[in-house]
Amino acid sequence: MQKPNGKALPSLSVRIDIDAGGRIGPGKIELLETIHRSGSISAAGRAMEMSYKRAWDLVDEINRICRQAAVERQTGGKNGGGAVLTPFGRSLVARYRKIERTATTAARKELQALRSDIGRAKKRAG
Repeated sequence: MQKPNGKALPSLSVRIDIDAGGRIGPGKIELLETIHRSGSISAAGRAMEMSYKRAWDLVDEINRICRQAAVERQTGGKNGGGAVLTPFGRSLVARYRKIERTATTAARKELQALRSDIGRAKKRAG
């Protein structure tokens, strides 16, 4: 988001607490999106500079939190298998991104005011 004068607005990050034991946020959603693009948990992990184990642990956590699979492993095949998002996984990503856009739109005026306040504070300090 840019203001007309070119200064970026502070960004909003959305984390959804599903229950006391788990949350979904930008990192897990990015992992799901990267798995969807790459067709592989290991390739997604490498793209995000995390180990295969860490990527798998996050996928398992997402599946546990949501009580259904977001990622499905594919075995065999010419390239040795891979992974795809389930219909639920694609829906989870789409719903999260819609919540994120809605929250950002709702907070836009406050983010602009915050940017303005921060700019004034810097001028006074200098």
